[in-house]
Amino acid sequence: MGLRLRIRLPHKSSPRTPSRLLLGVLALCFFSFTALLLYKVDDFIAQTKTLAGHNLQPTPWHIFPRKSFSTEATTYRTLQCSYFSCPRSSVPYPNTLPSDPGSGHRTHQPQCPDVFRWIHRDLEPWGKTGVTKAHVEKAKENAAFRVVILSGKLYVDLYYACVQSRMMFTVWGILQLLNKYPGMVPDVDMMFDCMDKPIINRTEHESFPAPLFRYCTNEAHLDIPFPDWSFWGWSETNLRPWEEEFRDIKKGSKRSSWDNKQPRAYWKGNPDVVSPIRMELMKCNHSRLWGAQIMRQNWAEEAKGGFEQSKLSNQCNHRYKIYAEGYAWSVSLKYIMSCGSMTLIISPEYEDFFSRGLLPKENYWPVSPTELCRSIKFAVDWGNANPSDAERIGKRGQGYMESISMNRVYDYMFHLITEYSKLQKFKPVKPSSAKEVCEGSLLCFAEQKERELLQKSRAVPSVDRPCKLPDADRDRLERLIQRKKQTIEDVRNMEMTKTERGSR
Repeated sequence: MGLRLRIRLPHKSSPRTPSRLLLGVLALCFFSFTALLLYKVDDFIAQTKTLAGHNLQPTPWHIFPRKSFSTEATTYRTLQCSYFSCPRSSVPYPNTLPSDPGSGHRTHQPQCPDVFRWIHRDLEPWGKTGVTKAHVEKAKENAAFRVVILSGKLYVDLYYACVQSRMMFTVWGILQLLNKYPGMVPDVDMMFDCMDKPIINRTEHESFPAPLFRYCTNEAHLDIPFPDWSFWGWSETNLRPWEEEFRDIKKGSKRSSWDNKQPRAYWKGNPDVVSPIRMELMKCNHSRLWGAQIMRQNWAEEAKGGFEQSKLSNQCNHRYKIYAEGYAWSVSLKYIMSCGSMTLIISPEYEDFFSRGLLPKENYWPVSPTELCRSIKFAVDWGNANPSDAERIGKRGQGYMESISMNRVYDYMFHLITEYSKLQKFKPVKPSSAKEVCEGSLLCFAEQKERELLQKSRAVPSVDRPCKLPDADRDRLERLIQRKKQTIEDVRNMEMTKTERGSR
Protein backbone atom coordinates (compact mmCIF):
# COMPACT_ATOMS: atom_id res chain seq x y z
CA MET A 1 0.00 0.00 0.00
CA GLY A 2 1.26 3.35 -0.85
CA LEU A 3 1.27 6.18 1.68
CA ARG A 4 -1.30 8.84 0.93
CA LEU A 5 -0.63 12.38 1.97
CA ARG A 6 -3.54 14.73 2.32
CA ILE A 7 -2.69 18.39 2.14
CA ARG A 8 -5.47 20.83 3.02
CA LEU A 9 -5.14 23.98 1.02
CA PRO A 10 -6.84 27.16 2.15
CA HIS A 11 -10.12 27.86 0.49
CA LYS A 12 -9.75 30.60 -2.06
CA SER A 13 -12.93 32.31 -0.94
CA SER A 14 -11.67 32.74 2.67
CA PRO A 15 -9.10 35.58 2.79
CA ARG A 16 -6.65 35.56 5.67
CA THR A 17 -7.59 38.05 8.46
CA PRO A 18 -4.91 40.12 10.22
CA SER A 19 -3.83 38.70 13.49
CA ARG A 20 -4.85 40.33 16.75
CA LEU A 21 -1.19 40.99 17.42
CA LEU A 22 -0.82 43.10 14.30
CA LEU A 23 -3.96 45.09 15.14
CA GLY A 24 -2.63 45.70 18.60
CA VAL A 25 0.71 46.93 17.25
CA LEU A 26 -1.01 49.31 14.83
CA ALA A 27 -3.29 50.66 17.53
CA LEU A 28 -0.36 51.15 19.88
CA CYS A 29 1.56 53.03 17.20
CA PHE A 30 -1.42 55.26 16.47
CA PHE A 31 -2.04 56.16 20.10
CA SER A 32 1.67 56.67 20.75
CA PHE A 33 1.93 58.99 17.77
CA THR A 34 -1.20 60.88 18.86
CA ALA A 35 0.10 61.22 22.41
CA LEU A 36 3.47 62.45 21.14
CA LEU A 37 1.78 64.93 18.81
CA LEU A 38 -0.43 66.28 21.60
CA TYR A 39 2.60 66.54 23.89
CA LYS A 40 4.52 68.47 21.24
CA VAL A 41 1.53 70.75 20.59
CA ASP A 42 1.08 71.42 24.31
CA ASP A 43 4.79 72.07 24.67
CA PHE A 44 4.68 74.40 21.67
CA ILE A 45 1.66 76.27 23.04
CA ALA A 46 3.31 76.50 26.46
CA GLN A 47 6.06 78.55 24.83
CA THR A 48 3.83 80.72 22.64
CA LYS A 49 3.46 84.26 23.98
CA THR A 50 0.33 86.24 23.18
CA LEU A 51 -1.04 89.78 23.34
CA ALA A 52 -3.53 88.53 25.92
CA GLY A 53 -0.63 87.67 28.24
CA HIS A 54 -0.21 83.90 27.81
CA ASN A 55 3.21 82.65 28.96
CA LEU A 56 4.40 86.13 29.86
CA GLN A 57 5.85 87.17 33.21
CA PRO A 58 5.11 90.65 34.63
CA THR A 59 7.75 93.28 34.00
CA PRO A 60 10.56 92.94 36.58
CA TRP A 61 10.63 96.71 37.10
CA HIS A 62 6.93 96.80 38.05
CA ILE A 63 5.50 93.59 39.46
CA PHE A 64 1.75 92.94 39.32
CA PRO A 65 -0.47 89.82 39.63
CA ARG A 66 -0.36 87.49 36.64
CA LYS A 67 -3.51 86.99 34.62
CA SER A 68 -5.05 83.50 34.85
CA PHE A 69 -6.36 81.60 31.82
CA SER A 70 -8.59 78.57 31.32
CA THR A 71 -6.34 75.63 30.31
CA GLU A 72 -8.85 73.92 28.04
CA ALA A 73 -9.61 76.99 26.00
CA THR A 74 -5.99 78.14 25.86
CA THR A 75 -4.54 75.52 23.48
CA TYR A 76 -7.10 75.86 20.71
CA ARG A 77 -7.35 79.62 21.12
CA THR A 78 -3.61 80.16 21.03
CA LEU A 79 -3.23 78.04 17.90
CA GLN A 80 -6.17 79.67 16.13
CA CYS A 81 -5.38 83.25 17.09
CA SER A 82 -1.60 83.14 16.74
CA TYR A 83 -1.22 81.15 13.53
CA PHE A 84 -4.48 81.01 11.57
CA SER A 85 -6.15 84.41 11.92
CA CYS A 86 -4.15 86.71 9.63
CA PRO A 87 -4.64 86.60 5.84
CA ARG A 88 -1.64 85.34 3.91
CA SER A 89 -2.04 87.89 1.13
CA SER A 90 0.06 91.01 1.32
CA VAL A 91 -1.38 94.32 2.44
CA PRO A 92 -2.87 96.15 -0.56
CA TYR A 93 -0.98 99.38 -1.01
CA PRO A 94 -2.75 102.15 -2.88
CA ASN A 95 -1.18 103.16 -6.17
CA THR A 96 -1.62 106.77 -5.17
CA LEU A 97 -1.77 108.29 -1.73
CA PRO A 98 -3.98 111.14 -0.53
CA SER A 99 -0.91 113.37 -0.76
CA ASP A 100 -0.54 112.75 -4.49
CA PRO A 101 -2.04 115.43 -6.75
CA GLY A 102 -3.12 112.76 -9.23
CA SER A 103 -4.94 110.62 -6.69
CA GLY A 104 -8.32 112.18 -7.43
CA HIS A 105 -8.99 112.75 -3.70
CA ARG A 106 -10.15 116.05 -2.29
CA THR A 107 -7.50 116.37 0.38
CA HIS A 108 -7.24 118.69 3.33
CA GLN A 109 -4.09 119.25 5.38
CA PRO A 110 -4.50 121.49 8.41
CA GLN A 111 -1.57 122.63 10.51
CA CYS A 112 -0.89 120.30 13.44
CA PRO A 113 -1.43 121.71 16.94
CA ASP A 114 1.60 123.45 18.41
CA VAL A 115 2.09 120.62 20.92
CA PHE A 116 3.35 118.48 18.00
CA ARG A 117 6.61 120.47 18.15
CA TRP A 118 7.55 118.32 21.14
CA ILE A 119 8.12 115.41 18.74
CA HIS A 120 11.31 117.11 17.55
CA ARG A 121 12.45 117.73 21.13
CA ASP A 122 11.70 114.16 22.24
CA LEU A 123 13.90 112.79 19.45
CA GLU A 124 16.76 115.28 19.94
CA PRO A 125 18.95 112.79 21.88
CA TRP A 126 19.40 110.78 18.66
CA GLY A 127 19.67 113.76 16.31
CA LYS A 128 23.45 113.51 15.86
CA THR A 129 24.07 109.77 16.12
CA GLY A 130 20.83 108.46 14.66
CA VAL A 131 19.17 105.31 16.01
CA THR A 132 21.38 102.26 15.52
CA LYS A 133 20.67 98.59 16.13
CA ALA A 134 22.74 98.89 19.29
CA HIS A 135 20.43 101.67 20.55
CA VAL A 136 17.36 99.51 19.95
CA GLU A 137 18.94 96.48 21.65
CA LYS A 138 19.77 98.69 24.64
CA ALA A 139 16.12 99.77 24.84
CA LYS A 140 15.09 96.09 24.83
CA GLU A 141 16.46 95.75 28.38
CA ASN A 142 13.47 97.76 29.63
CA ALA A 143 10.87 96.90 26.99
CA ALA A 144 7.71 94.83 27.38
CA PHE A 145 7.27 94.40 23.65
CA ARG A 146 8.71 95.34 20.29
CA VAL A 147 6.80 96.72 17.30
CA VAL A 148 8.16 96.27 13.78
CA ILE A 149 6.29 97.65 10.76
CA LEU A 150 7.31 96.33 7.35
CA SER A 151 5.48 97.29 4.15
CA GLY A 152 2.31 98.04 6.06
CA LYS A 153 2.32 94.82 8.09
CA LEU A 154 2.65 94.80 11.87
CA TYR A 155 4.88 92.35 13.74
CA VAL A 156 5.08 92.20 17.53
CA ASP A 157 7.77 90.53 19.64
CA LEU A 158 6.62 89.94 23.22
CA TYR A 159 8.95 90.01 26.24
CA TYR A 160 6.82 90.72 29.32
CA ALA A 161 3.16 91.01 30.23
CA CYS A 162 1.49 94.38 30.64
CA VAL A 163 -0.99 95.12 33.40
CA GLN A 164 -4.63 94.53 32.40
CA SER A 165 -5.31 95.05 28.66
CA ARG A 166 -2.83 97.86 27.98
CA MET A 167 -0.73 95.94 25.47
CA MET A 168 -3.72 94.72 23.48
CA PHE A 169 -5.26 98.19 23.15
CA THR A 170 -1.93 99.89 22.39
CA VAL A 171 -1.17 97.44 19.57
CA TRP A 172 -4.74 97.83 18.31
CA GLY A 173 -4.14 101.58 18.10
CA ILE A 174 -1.09 101.02 15.90
CA LEU A 175 -3.12 98.68 13.68
CA GLN A 176 -5.73 101.42 13.28
CA LEU A 177 -3.02 103.89 12.32
CA LEU A 178 -2.04 101.51 9.50
CA ASN A 179 -5.71 101.34 8.48
CA LYS A 180 -6.13 105.11 8.53
CA TYR A 181 -3.05 105.90 6.47
CA PRO A 182 -2.46 102.80 4.31
CA GLY A 183 0.87 102.82 2.54
CA MET A 184 2.08 105.94 4.36
CA VAL A 185 3.53 104.58 7.63
CA PRO A 186 7.25 103.88 7.12
CA ASP A 187 9.13 100.73 8.07
CA VAL A 188 10.20 101.04 11.68
CA ASP A 189 11.57 99.11 14.68
CA MET A 190 10.35 100.39 18.08
CA MET A 191 10.66 99.23 21.69
CA PHE A 192 7.73 99.81 24.07
CA ASP A 193 7.21 99.66 27.81
CA CYS A 194 3.62 99.73 29.01
CA MET A 195 4.08 100.49 32.70
CA ASP A 196 3.64 103.92 34.25
CA LYS A 197 6.95 105.47 35.26
CA PRO A 198 9.66 106.56 32.82
CA ILE A 199 12.86 104.60 33.28
CA ILE A 200 15.53 105.99 30.92
CA ASN A 201 17.26 108.48 33.22
CA ARG A 202 18.67 111.43 31.29
CA THR A 203 21.87 111.72 33.34
CA GLU A 204 22.69 108.01 33.32
CA HIS A 205 21.92 107.42 29.62
CA GLU A 206 22.87 110.74 28.02
CA SER A 207 26.01 109.34 26.36
CA PHE A 208 24.12 106.39 24.83
CA PRO A 209 20.35 106.96 25.14
CA ALA A 210 17.97 104.05 24.68
CA PRO A 211 14.90 104.95 22.52
CA LEU A 212 12.05 103.55 24.61
CA PHE A 213 8.42 104.47 23.95
CA ARG A 214 5.88 104.68 26.79
CA TYR A 215 2.85 106.70 27.86
CA CYS A 216 4.58 109.49 29.81
CA THR A 217 7.91 111.16 30.48
CA ASN A 218 9.44 114.13 32.31
CA GLU A 219 12.46 116.42 32.14
CA ALA A 220 14.64 113.94 34.06
CA HIS A 221 14.01 111.11 31.59
CA LEU A 222 14.41 110.37 27.89
CA ASP A 223 11.43 108.03 27.48
CA ILE A 224 9.43 108.98 24.37
CA PRO A 225 5.72 109.65 25.08
CA PHE A 226 3.18 107.81 22.92
CA PRO A 227 -0.66 108.02 23.08
CA ASP A 228 -1.92 105.72 25.83
CA TRP A 229 -4.19 102.70 25.39
CA SER A 230 -7.34 104.33 26.78
CA PHE A 231 -7.88 106.37 23.61
CA TRP A 232 -9.26 103.10 22.20
CA GLY A 233 -11.04 102.11 25.43
CA TRP A 234 -10.28 100.62 28.83
CA SER A 235 -12.37 97.53 29.48
CA GLU A 236 -11.42 97.12 33.15
CA THR A 237 -12.87 100.54 34.03
CA ASN A 238 -15.67 100.57 31.45
CA LEU A 239 -14.19 103.49 29.52
CA ARG A 240 -15.27 103.69 25.90
CA PRO A 241 -13.17 104.98 22.98
CA TRP A 242 -12.07 108.58 23.46
CA GLU A 243 -14.35 110.47 21.07
CA GLU A 244 -17.46 108.65 22.30
CA GLU A 245 -16.51 109.29 25.92
CA PHE A 246 -15.73 112.96 25.24
CA ARG A 247 -19.09 113.57 23.54
CA ASP A 248 -20.98 112.19 26.53
CA ILE A 249 -18.91 114.13 29.05
CA LYS A 250 -19.39 117.39 27.15
CA LYS A 251 -23.12 116.71 26.94
CA GLY A 252 -23.21 116.02 30.67
CA SER A 253 -21.36 119.27 31.37
CA LYS A 254 -24.25 121.25 29.84
CA ARG A 255 -26.90 119.92 32.22
CA SER A 256 -26.14 122.72 34.66
CA SER A 257 -25.11 126.31 34.01
CA TRP A 258 -21.99 127.63 35.71
CA ASP A 259 -24.03 129.46 38.32
CA ASN A 260 -25.93 126.27 39.19
CA LYS A 261 -22.83 124.08 39.50
CA GLN A 262 -21.64 123.36 43.02
CA PRO A 263 -19.06 126.01 43.99
CA ARG A 264 -16.59 123.40 45.26
CA ALA A 265 -13.67 121.34 43.98
CA TYR A 266 -14.35 117.67 43.26
CA TRP A 267 -12.15 114.59 42.94
CA LYS A 268 -13.10 110.94 42.69
CA GLY A 269 -10.45 108.30 42.27
CA ASN A 270 -8.35 105.53 43.73
CA PRO A 271 -5.80 106.72 46.31
CA ASP A 272 -4.41 103.21 46.92
CA VAL A 273 -1.91 103.22 44.04
CA VAL A 274 1.27 104.17 45.95
CA SER A 275 0.49 107.85 45.40
CA PRO A 276 1.55 110.16 48.26
CA ILE A 277 -0.23 113.14 46.66
CA ARG A 278 -3.56 111.28 46.48
CA MET A 279 -3.25 110.17 50.09
CA GLU A 280 -2.60 113.77 51.06
CA LEU A 281 -5.57 114.87 48.97
CA MET A 282 -7.88 112.61 51.01
CA LYS A 283 -7.26 114.93 53.97
CA CYS A 284 -8.85 117.84 52.07
CA ASN A 285 -12.35 116.34 52.08
CA HIS A 286 -14.15 119.17 53.85
CA SER A 287 -16.55 121.40 51.92
CA ARG A 288 -16.64 124.25 54.43
CA LEU A 289 -13.00 124.23 55.54
CA TRP A 290 -11.27 123.52 52.22
CA GLY A 291 -14.05 123.91 49.64
CA ALA A 292 -13.45 120.36 48.40
CA GLN A 293 -15.36 117.09 48.03
CA ILE A 294 -12.95 114.15 47.83
CA MET A 295 -14.34 110.69 47.11
CA ARG A 296 -12.66 107.28 47.13
CA GLN A 297 -13.20 105.12 44.02
CA ASN A 298 -13.35 101.34 44.54
CA TRP A 299 -13.12 99.80 41.08
CA ALA A 300 -13.83 96.27 42.28
CA GLU A 301 -17.14 97.39 43.81
CA GLU A 302 -17.93 99.53 40.76
CA ALA A 303 -17.49 96.52 38.48
CA LYS A 304 -19.94 94.52 40.60
CA GLY A 305 -22.51 97.31 40.28
CA GLY A 306 -22.11 97.66 36.52
CA PHE A 307 -20.15 100.93 36.85
CA GLU A 308 -23.39 102.86 37.44
CA GLN A 309 -21.74 105.19 39.97
CA SER A 310 -18.65 105.93 37.89
CA LYS A 311 -20.09 107.39 34.69
CA LEU A 312 -17.88 110.33 33.81
CA SER A 313 -20.74 112.25 32.17
CA ASN A 314 -22.41 112.43 35.61
CA GLN A 315 -19.35 113.98 37.25
CA CYS A 316 -19.52 117.48 35.78
CA ASN A 317 -21.67 119.08 38.49
CA HIS A 318 -18.90 121.10 40.18
CA ARG A 319 -17.25 124.33 39.08
CA TYR A 320 -13.82 122.88 39.88
CA LYS A 321 -12.35 119.45 39.29
CA ILE A 322 -9.04 118.21 40.67
CA TYR A 323 -6.37 116.22 38.83
CA ALA A 324 -3.93 114.28 41.02
CA GLU A 325 -1.30 111.94 39.62
CA GLY A 326 -1.43 108.28 40.62
CA TYR A 327 1.57 105.94 40.72
CA ALA A 328 2.83 108.20 37.93
CA TRP A 329 0.84 110.09 35.29
CA SER A 330 -2.86 109.24 35.03
CA VAL A 331 -5.16 108.80 32.03
CA SER A 332 -7.84 110.62 34.06
CA LEU A 333 -6.55 114.08 33.04
CA LYS A 334 -8.28 114.13 29.66
CA TYR A 335 -11.63 113.10 31.15
CA ILE A 336 -11.41 115.61 34.00
CA MET A 337 -10.65 118.48 31.63
CA SER A 338 -13.48 117.45 29.29
CA CYS A 339 -16.08 118.55 31.85
CA GLY A 340 -15.49 122.24 31.23
CA SER A 341 -15.02 122.85 34.94
CA MET A 342 -11.91 124.78 35.91
CA THR A 343 -9.36 122.00 36.29
CA LEU A 344 -7.11 122.25 39.34
CA ILE A 345 -3.92 120.39 38.44
CA ILE A 346 -1.76 119.49 41.41
CA SER A 347 1.80 120.23 40.26
CA PRO A 348 2.49 117.16 38.08
CA GLU A 349 5.77 115.27 38.01
CA TYR A 350 4.98 113.53 34.71
CA GLU A 351 3.50 114.55 31.36
CA ASP A 352 1.97 112.72 28.44
CA PHE A 353 2.06 113.75 24.79
CA PHE A 354 -0.78 116.31 24.94
CA SER A 355 -0.51 117.70 28.49
CA ARG A 356 2.62 119.64 27.49
CA GLY A 357 0.32 121.93 25.52
CA LEU A 358 -1.57 123.07 28.64
CA LEU A 359 -1.05 126.61 29.94
CA PRO A 360 -1.66 127.65 33.58
CA LYS A 361 -4.39 130.26 34.10
CA GLU A 362 -5.43 129.79 30.46
CA ASN A 363 -6.87 126.28 30.39
CA TYR A 364 -6.18 125.05 33.94
CA TRP A 365 -5.32 126.32 37.40
CA PRO A 366 -2.05 125.23 39.06
CA VAL A 367 -2.24 123.86 42.61
CA SER A 368 0.75 123.52 44.92
CA PRO A 369 1.48 120.10 46.46
CA THR A 370 2.82 121.84 49.58
CA GLU A 371 -0.02 122.93 51.87
CA LEU A 372 -2.28 121.15 49.39
CA CYS A 373 -5.63 121.77 51.04
CA ARG A 374 -4.91 125.46 51.49
CA SER A 375 -3.88 125.74 47.82
CA ILE A 376 -7.15 124.09 46.73
CA LYS A 377 -9.15 126.43 48.95
CA PHE A 378 -7.38 129.44 47.43
CA ALA A 379 -8.24 128.28 43.88
CA VAL A 380 -11.90 127.76 44.83
CA ASP A 381 -12.13 131.16 46.52
CA TRP A 382 -10.46 132.87 43.56
CA GLY A 383 -12.82 131.17 41.10
CA ASN A 384 -15.93 132.05 43.10
CA ALA A 385 -14.74 135.66 43.33
CA ASN A 386 -14.00 135.71 39.59
CA PRO A 387 -16.70 133.46 38.10
CA SER A 388 -16.39 134.68 34.50
CA ASP A 389 -12.63 134.10 34.49
CA ALA A 390 -12.98 130.69 36.14
CA GLU A 391 -15.65 129.62 33.64
CA ARG A 392 -13.49 130.83 30.76
CA ILE A 393 -10.52 128.77 31.98
CA GLY A 394 -12.76 125.71 32.26
CA LYS A 395 -14.19 126.13 28.77
CA ARG A 396 -10.72 126.60 27.29
CA GLY A 397 -9.63 123.36 28.94
CA GLN A 398 -12.62 121.56 27.45
CA GLY A 399 -11.88 123.12 24.06
CA TYR A 400 -8.28 121.97 24.24
CA MET A 401 -9.36 118.38 24.86
CA GLU A 402 -11.84 118.63 21.98
CA SER A 403 -8.93 119.63 19.74
CA ILE A 404 -7.17 116.37 20.69
CA SER A 405 -9.53 114.39 18.46
CA MET A 406 -8.74 110.88 17.28
CA ASN A 407 -7.67 112.38 13.97
CA ARG A 408 -5.02 114.37 15.82
CA VAL A 409 -4.07 111.35 17.98
CA TYR A 410 -3.41 109.32 14.82
CA ASP A 411 -1.55 112.26 13.30
CA TYR A 412 0.68 112.50 16.36
CA MET A 413 1.43 108.77 16.12
CA PHE A 414 2.09 109.09 12.39
CA HIS A 415 4.52 111.99 12.71
CA LEU A 416 6.29 110.53 15.75
CA ILE A 417 6.87 107.20 13.97
CA THR A 418 7.85 108.94 10.72
CA GLU A 419 10.39 111.25 12.37
CA TYR A 420 11.78 108.36 14.43
CA SER A 421 12.13 106.19 11.31
CA LYS A 422 14.19 108.93 9.64
CA LEU A 423 16.76 108.52 12.42
CA GLN A 424 17.15 104.76 11.93
CA LYS A 425 20.60 103.79 10.64
CA PHE A 426 19.52 100.28 9.68
CA LYS A 427 16.83 98.53 7.67
CA PRO A 428 14.20 97.05 10.00
CA VAL A 429 13.65 93.30 9.70
CA LYS A 430 11.21 90.92 11.35
CA PRO A 431 12.71 89.33 14.49
CA SER A 432 12.61 85.53 14.32
CA SER A 433 10.44 85.35 17.46
CA ALA A 434 7.99 88.06 16.35
CA LYS A 435 4.53 87.22 15.03
CA GLU A 436 2.37 89.09 12.62
CA VAL A 437 -0.58 90.83 14.26
CA CYS A 438 -3.68 91.78 12.32
CA GLU A 439 -7.18 92.77 13.39
CA GLY A 440 -8.34 89.16 13.16
CA SER A 441 -5.62 87.75 15.41
CA LEU A 442 -5.97 90.50 18.01
CA LEU A 443 -9.78 90.30 18.16
CA CYS A 444 -9.46 86.52 18.40
CA PHE A 445 -7.65 86.90 21.74
CA ALA A 446 -9.95 89.62 23.07
CA GLU A 447 -12.65 88.89 25.63
CA GLN A 448 -16.20 90.00 24.85
CA LYS A 449 -15.98 93.41 26.57
CA GLU A 450 -12.58 94.10 25.04
CA ARG A 451 -13.80 93.08 21.59
CA GLU A 452 -16.79 95.43 21.79
CA LEU A 453 -14.55 98.41 22.59
CA LEU A 454 -11.96 97.51 19.98
CA GLN A 455 -14.53 97.16 17.23
CA LYS A 456 -16.08 100.51 18.20
CA SER A 457 -12.72 102.20 17.77
CA ARG A 458 -11.97 100.93 14.27
CA ALA A 459 -10.43 103.49 11.93
CA VAL A 460 -11.23 103.78 8.22
CA PRO A 461 -8.85 104.94 5.49
CA SER A 462 -8.60 108.73 5.47
CA VAL A 463 -9.16 110.80 2.35
CA ASP A 464 -7.19 113.60 3.99
CA ARG A 465 -3.50 113.80 4.59
CA PRO A 466 -2.11 113.92 8.14
CA CYS A 467 -1.88 117.43 9.53
CA LYS A 468 1.27 119.36 8.69
CA LEU A 469 4.00 118.93 11.30
CA PRO A 470 5.36 122.26 12.61
CA ASP A 471 9.08 122.83 12.21
CA ALA A 472 11.43 122.24 15.10
CA ASP A 473 11.74 125.38 17.22
CA ARG A 474 13.63 124.73 20.44
CA ASP A 475 13.72 128.41 21.43
CA ARG A 476 9.95 128.63 21.14
CA LEU A 477 9.47 125.63 23.42
CA GLU A 478 11.96 127.04 25.93
CA ARG A 479 10.05 130.33 26.03
CA LEU A 480 6.84 128.38 26.57
CA ILE A 481 8.38 126.42 29.46
CA GLN A 482 9.66 129.59 31.12
CA ARG A 483 6.30 131.30 30.64
CA LYS A 484 4.51 128.41 32.35
CA LYS A 485 6.98 128.42 35.24
CA GLN A 486 6.53 132.17 35.70
CA THR A 487 2.73 131.92 35.72
CA ILE A 488 2.82 129.11 38.29
CA GLU A 489 5.17 131.20 40.44
CA ASP A 490 2.79 134.17 40.16
CA VAL A 491 -0.08 132.02 41.42
CA ARG A 492 2.08 130.82 44.34
CA ASN A 493 2.83 134.43 45.23
CA MET A 494 -0.89 135.22 45.15
CA GLU A 495 -1.51 132.36 47.59
CA MET A 496 1.30 133.47 49.91
CA THR A 497 0.09 137.05 49.91
CA LYS A 498 -3.39 135.98 50.95
CA THR A 499 -2.01 133.67 53.63
CA GLU A 500 0.16 136.43 55.08
CA ARG A 501 -2.79 138.85 55.14
CA GLY A 502 -4.95 136.23 56.84
CA SER A 503 -2.36 135.62 59.55
CA ARG A 504 -2.19 139.30 60.58
